[in-house]
Amino acid sequence: MTNNAPLGITLMILTSLVFALQDGISRYLAAEYNVLMVVAIRYWFFAAFVVAVAVARGGGVARVARTGQLKLQIVRGVLLVAEICTTVLSFVLLGLIGTHAIFAIYPLLIAALSGPVLGESVGWRRWTAIAIGLAGVLVILRPGFQVFAPEAVVPVVAALMFALYGLLTRRAALTDRAETSFFYTGVAGAAAITLFVPFFWEPMRTAGDWGWMGTLCVTGALGHYLLIKTYEVAEATVVQPFAYFQLLFVTILGLTVFGETLELPTAAGGLLILSAGIYTILRSGRRV
Repeated sequence: MTNNAPLGITLMILTSLVFALQDGISRYLAAEYNVLMVVAIRYWFFAAFVVAVAVARGGGVARVARTGQLKLQIVRGVLLVAEICTTVLSFVLLGLIGTHAIFAIYPLLIAALSGPVLGESVGWRRWTAIAIGLAGVLVILRPGFQVFAPEAVVPVVAALMFALYGLLTRRAALTDRAETSFFYTGVAGAAAITLFVPFFWEPMRTAGDWGWMGTLCVTGALGHYLLIKTYEVAEATVVQPFAYFQLLFVTILGLTVFGETLELPTAAGGLLILSAGIYTILRSGRRV
């Protein structure tokens, strides 16, 4: 693998923009239609995309799908689609800004859980960063200063689910190729959510909404493709901090398109989480 840092950083920022646009479209559609239906259509397209990628590579689907840890790969895929449903629900309940400000804690949760899940060592510096990030969440939620809103727990749950997904992906990478994990992310997730679609399906009401749904599917596949390319050209520890540009982009979308507001506690707490998260990512390449 090459290590073209400028290109990798550029691709990561572009990837973050595409994912932010995807989140904005998801927020709009989930406010109009059932969350499970919106995510299901997106996942069907995503599953078709990963199968097409597998077919295009030497050996086809049979080679890419070969794994010695099938249960782990299926759990990963199901966990991610559940996390996406939870996050999209949070967009409707809390908006893009509030959701992403809290969701940004996921790298800290990965660091905190890497010990019990993977047996990795977490030093005092990263434990300090984790504590600062959790303080940031408390600043955003402001317990004791207002009536606690139960929906504020939703992005915390989503971040925890995504952290577990990240840890399971890291475990899967010990023996499986990245393309195999990518394949099961799409196929297992699509199969799982399809089981629930008959109970929540509702017809699209306008051609315009079908257009937005199609755009959502395309941005989803494009975002994952760009992410793969990003990690192909640069090291993860170099480019990963720039994934936080998504927080900037969704904040702009929330303010300009959806009429959301950026309150001072949300901005302050988000800054704490952001700083602690970047520090943790940079420390992840070291022992402690």
